[in-house]
Amino acid sequence: MSKFKLPKAGTIEMSPSILSADFSDLASEIAQVESAGVNIIHLDIMDGHFVPNITFGPPIVAKLRKHSNAVFDTHLMISDPEKYAKAFADAGSDHITFHIETVDNPEKFIDELHGLGVTCGVTLNPETPVESIEKVAAMCDMVLVMTVHPGFGGQSYIEDAAKKCVRIRELVGPDIRIEVDGGIDRETVANAVGYGADTLVAGNAVFGKPDRAKAINDILMAAQ
Repeated sequence: MSKFKLPKAGTIEMSPSILSADFSDLASEIAQVESAGVNIIHLDIMDGHFVPNITFGPPIVAKLRKHSNAVFDTHLMISDPEKYAKAFADAGSDHITFHIETVDNPEKFIDELHGLGVTCGVTLNPETPVESIEKVAAMCDMVLVMTVHPGFGGQSYIEDAAKKCVRIRELVGPDIRIEVDGGIDRETVANAVGYGADTLVAGNAVFGKPDRAKAINDILMAAQ
């Protein structure tokens, strides 16, 4: 696992999503954003079932782990996260997020994730109400709000989904991170941060730019 841990809430952190990176040269892609000061790398895991796309699994995470000291923020967009969580933890994931829509007993699963030595997050889709995570949000280290429909990069930011951050902050208090994922760029980031987000997943807005360091700095500056 990484020598780093998920930063405490209160600081604005980028979590660039490698879904938009060059998969033929991922080690270099990750090195570029780490050299720009990024502490968290977002890994989008898709199974072709919960979402209509397929990405990669634990073997790729294990290979990437050898090339990075960043926190691996592993977002399981899969139908059976309980089955695969240990494999991702063993491969080097530091933080594992699951969708509330996929687990029957989230309290038990959160305990299991912490028992694996990883920090844990719960996420909800744009249509999923905050009430679905009320009992478990404060048990997590981070709550992820999808500000697009999961499955593909390059979608437009859904402000109504981002507004959920306000209620989630009321639920979890100041010490748990709130992450937003989808359509985050220089134009939308201030809106998301204004609602209470402090962890920013960005794919195309980082890896789609020739100068990744400038892209990251531009987003962070716009977040202030």
